[in-house]
Amino acid sequence: MTFKQATFKKAPIVSLQGQPVLLYTEQHVSLLQALEQKNVKVFSECRNGFCGACKTKLNHGSVIYHTEPLVELEANECLPCCCHPDGDVDLALSAQGANVVITRASSSNNSSATTVNQSRQNQLKC
Repeated sequence: MTFKQATFKKAPIVSLQGQPVLLYTEQHVSLLQALEQKNVKVFSECRNGFCGACKTKLNHGSVIYHTEPLVELEANECLPCCCHPDGDVDLALSAQGANVVITRASSSNNSSATTVNQSRQNQLKC
């Protein structure tokens, strides 16, 4: 009996201006939908790659389109409404108000990742 070797691909990490925000999994329909689930503000209209309203700059990484966009894009731009990450990506979007992962030093000088809602932090500062 022979076994086929399974190929596992690491789930892409989506960052906003260098700040990790989410782990993109198969449960997400598009990059836009995944960002919206994390409360990232992305303006969108058609959600099909026709209007270009969600055009976003890619700081790092690349995407794969499941619907070919009809909007002209630069090499460092994507339409989150009709694509998914092809590996880790960093987008030029604000993380303000989003649920993001931050690294915080513990009392023993070790780092641990903690999920924090930045909008709640901002409310506490006011």
